[in-house]
Amino acid sequence: MTIPDLTAKVVLVDIEGTTTSISFVHEVLFPYAKQNAEHYLLETWETDATKQIVKDLQLLPQFAEYASTLGTQTAVDAQLITGFVRYLIERDLKVTPLKTLQGLIWAKGYASGQLRGHVYEDVATAFHTWREAGLRIAVYSSGSVAAQKLIFQHSIAGDLLPHLSAHFDTNVGHKQQTESYTKISQILQVEPQHVLFLTDVPGEAAAARAAGMLTILLQRPGNVPLSEEERIAYPVVEDFVALYTLKQP
Repeated sequence: MTIPDLTAKVVLVDIEGTTTSISFVHEVLFPYAKQNAEHYLLETWETDATKQIVKDLQLLPQFAEYASTLGTQTAVDAQLITGFVRYLIERDLKVTPLKTLQGLIWAKGYASGQLRGHVYEDVATAFHTWREAGLRIAVYSSGSVAAQKLIFQHSIAGDLLPHLSAHFDTNVGHKQQTESYTKISQILQVEPQHVLFLTDVPGEAAAARAAGMLTILLQRPGNVPLSEEERIAYPVVEDFVALYTLKQP
């Protein structure tokens, strides 16, 4: 499908596969969290924030499944929770307490300079151009809001956080549920037809479209190839360059 003449009041962007490479998330961020989870938990075990995360992790249905694989009754300590966290990461399970913990671990990595957020070369220009055109830019990602902010604040293109006016994660709902996008529109106080959602995942695009949003799919290098049917159903772009000229209605 060709790109129609687009007008929008808000550009809502996904992160992984849209503004940021999938390889950065899976080959840099996830391994960093796995490697540093135990140290972080031991260091912060007695803090209220970590106690709440540990409690929330134990409430996940996957916890009983994981604990059963150990074969014996094991005390809940930093070592057990570290093993469970690594178990979740290896299975790429997008559960909120894991995302919260990962965000805290990554924050230390960004602060130390060990991590820098990847963004594609066209992202900074797009953000600047859209803001100059009077558009608001918001983010909706399965990663926690805290983790989202870290990627853009400490990006290889500099601090992009001032360009962003709102952030949404799985607390607002699953990314392939129409209700999530309806809720986002309500929070943004803008009609869905004035929101352009950019993502690499057809299921997310379908949910956003069902809520009344405009949708475009990104086919970045390393993304899962789109089928011919998906290319017919949605406008597809390889980068944000073709979208620099977005304007308000």
